[in-house]
Amino acid sequence: MPTMDCAFCEIIAGSRAAHVVLDDGPTVAFLDSRPLFKGHVLLVPRTHYETLPDLPADLLAPYFGAAQSLAAAMETVLGAAGSFVAMNNKVSQSVPHLHTHVVPRNRKDGLRGFFWPRTKYDSDDEAREYANRLRGALG
Repeated sequence: MPTMDCAFCEIIAGSRAAHVVLDDGPTVAFLDSRPLFKGHVLLVPRTHYETLPDLPADLLAPYFGAAQSLAAAMETVLGAAGSFVAMNNKVSQSVPHLHTHVVPRNRKDGLRGFFWPRTKYDSDDEAREYANRLRGALG
């Protein structure tokens, strides 16, 4: 069930703008509006669950399968050497809707430990281009 005042539920419902990369039924992925690196994606379950322990067991495989596909796409279409895949549960969870960060990584990219410098897309067109490239790799 969508929850009032949930930014991610609004994106899923189409009432808040986002650059959607994946919409496969049980999951939706979109570009983070404050990315660590360009191509940083947030993966969410379509149904509102606050944390990983809340996610029903039958959604684990589709959810993490989508995370796996996103990580592979980053290497294929963005030329990333690898990826960083992470989530917070309650503590440091800026939006109380389960979400997984899938971030393209390269050696010496400046990401150290839990110091997460944020970047910006140069324009909405650039963000759209990143989303299109990732969406294309996902089929």
